[in-house]
Amino acid sequence: MSDPLAPLTEQGLNLHAVMDLATLPTDIRASLGLTADAPTPYRQLILIGHQGRAFWTALQRRGWHGSDPVDAFVTECVRDWMNGPLAGHVWELVFPGSRPVGLQRLGELAGWHHASPFRVGVDAEWGSWFAYRAVVLADTALPVTPRRSLASPCLSCIDPPCVTACPAAALDPDGGLRLGACIDHRLQPGSACQDRCLARNACPVGAAHRYTDAQTAYHYLQSLPAIRRWRDQQRS
Repeated sequence: MSDPLAPLTEQGLNLHAVMDLATLPTDIRASLGLTADAPTPYRQLILIGHQGRAFWTALQRRGWHGSDPVDAFVTECVRDWMNGPLAGHVWELVFPGSRPVGLQRLGELAGWHHASPFRVGVDAEWGSWFAYRAVVLADTALPVTPRRSLASPCLSCIDPPCVTACPAAALDPDGGLRLGACIDHRLQPGSACQDRCLARNACPVGAAHRYTDAQTAYHYLQSLPAIRRWRDQQRS
């Protein structure tokens, strides 16, 4: 039998975790509007992401369209997938979308996410070079994905290079983060942290999966306006 998730992988969306809704914690179900008194046709949650550079390559091949080309491309991929090999199923794309979704929490359930000093999830194989791209609710009966069982690479890290590489001295070895120091440094004119995180880049785990410079810069520069607005609100 062919892999029903293969069309997503072909577009660089190479991480998938299929979860039965009945097994999800109550708070996650509630955040998705799935409560005991609200009947739903859905049976499964499908978490979709990517690791490495394949997604960026597929996006570049497809071309840039719309105000948010990444979400637009992901939405197209999911729609084509659900209307192709999974045609006839009832489904809903909840992320990307306006509904708040606890992506890192879902990542923990999938075994993808382990906390790091630089506040980006890490995996023992991929390092921090992965991202969440879509969450789908569907009435499918796909095989449930076993939870990824690799331990956090941070647990065995001695003298974490991410801590010493941070030019803002914003990270503590025990996991503390001085968020204000991080943000202030990023927003300085000419800061080397505007289009990348030097602490994240210093982590040796998953180096083979590291994003391209252009891929990294795109996402970090996209976040700067929101960070600047947040800082200004805090100071007002």
